Amino acid sequence: MPCPCHSTIMYHKCCQPFHKGEPAPDALKLMRSRYAAYALGLSDYIMDTTHPDNPHYEADRNKWRSDLDQFAARSHFDGLRIREFSPDPKDPDRAEVTFTAHMRQDSQIAAMTEVSSFVRQKGRWLYRDGRFI
Repeated sequence: MPCPCHSTIMYHKCCQPFHKGEPAPDALKLMRSRYAAYALGLSDYIMDTTHPDNPHYEADRNKWRSDLDQFAARSHFDGLRIREFSPDPKDPDRAEVTFTAHMRQDSQIAAMTEVSSFVRQKGRWLYRDGRFI
């Protein structure tokens, strides 16, 4: 099947290896794989790739999983457009990805653009936070 991250690459060659535990090689691949995980309802992957300093991070993983599952169940992910991938030239363990996600929730069509910040810790990229633009 085509990858839910809308890369035009088949899922088994695109985001599935990351969903199965392979570390994403860069922040852009992590961002794409997180989008695909939302589309597929892979809540554990979302939690495992979220930095503990993220404002949505929950210590109670059962509650967090429930919230993520509810969000995924009522959302349909229609498209992803990468606008910019900006590795930090001063720090190879930091990067930003600007993207626009198109989705439907509760029969409402929405598009959101976010600048997401990522950090690499112990060899794994994590979603730190984001700001809508």
